[in-house]
Amino acid sequence: MLKVYSFSRVNKMARGNTRDLRVLWALEEIGMPYEIVGMDHPNHDLDSPEFRAKNPFGQIPVIDDDGVVVTESGAILLYLARKSGKLMPRDLAGEAQVLRWSVAALNTIEVPVLTLWFVDMSGGKGTRPSEALRGWSAMRLQQLDAWLANRAFIATDDFTVADILMTHVLGGGTDPSLLAPHANILAYRKRCTDRPAWRKTFDAYSERVEAAP
Repeated sequence: MLKVYSFSRVNKMARGNTRDLRVLWALEEIGMPYEIVGMDHPNHDLDSPEFRAKNPFGQIPVIDDDGVVVTESGAILLYLARKSGKLMPRDLAGEAQVLRWSVAALNTIEVPVLTLWFVDMSGGKGTRPSEALRGWSAMRLQQLDAWLANRAFIATDDFTVADILMTHVLGGGTDPSLLAPHANILAYRKRCTDRPAWRKTFDAYSERVEAAP
């Protein structure tokens, strides 16, 4: 059975925003059976030799599909979509759009937004680097908002793994003030997070994953 290396305990500020949620959400949408291998981050489970043999960067998520080990949330979601035949079109043109927007979520949008969060969290809020990152993030979000006008989903007419990645990138770690001016993004994010599979995934995660004191 597919094994998902997922958090069992994380630092309080990270709980609810970790990237394993992307994988768990995809599996719930697909309906693929799996088992969770719980990892205690504050207890340094990710530093063990056994885990580093699977992911040398010591990061979650990781899947082990009967010996096929895949790391990086984007790669895992694309693998699961290809394997299941779900959450991605089967034609080459449609698949290209899902690949395109999956990469955009993890690079064009996540890089400035996540870097801004890290700089501000580290005490750099209001500095010149922080303001430069804020401007970069705002520009990308404005462009994304324009793309989402009159679109239900990001890559195709149907919900795909690209929507899971983009929605999670636009989630709890993103400064709400950056998203506030963008009605299309807010409506898109709500549309995706209102899906029963996400609610079920998040509720199960919240019940299972402990917050370290």
